[in-house]
This record gives sequence, C-alpha cells and structure tokens, in this order.
Amino acid sequence: MSVILSRNLSRKKVMSNDGMVIGTLRNVMVDFDTGQVVDLIVVPDPNFNVEGFRMDGERMFIPFEAVKDIKDYIVVDRYLSKK
Repeated sequence: MSVILSRNLSRKKVMSNDGMVIGTLRNVMVDFDTGQVVDLIVVPDPNFNVEGFRMDGERMFIPFEAVKDIKDYIVVDRYLSKK
C-alpha cells in the first residue's frame, strides 16, 4: 500500500468490500513501539449492524489488517474486521 498521510483520512467513509457503508473514520490507533497502525476507530453508520465487531461505547475498532484499499473510501474486508 502506498504512503497516505493521516490528515488525508480524516472523516473518510469506511465501506466493506461488498459495498456496505460501515461508518466514518474518527481516528487511528498506533503502536508507538513499532509505528504501525493497529486499528481504525470508526463511528458506525446508524443503519450498520455492529454485532460481532469490537465496540467501545459509540466507537467501533476495525483491525488495520482488514484494510484492502484507500481512495475515495476506506475499503475493508468485513469478515476480517470481526475479531
């Protein structure tokens, strides 16, 4: 994946690879020891079923390894997202 600055990701929509809108990116979680992005912190769309996803209040955590593409949307594999 190419280099993408975090400021370019702010408020980007997150969509599953089957075309379902999951929500809006709120923040990212980074491992400061390695510098790797660990999780996307997403505010889920009101119509999205969050069952099976890691949640903390209103925030959903999607593992960065589920990210497949970043362009107009952040595309994630919905099944890899459930951990």
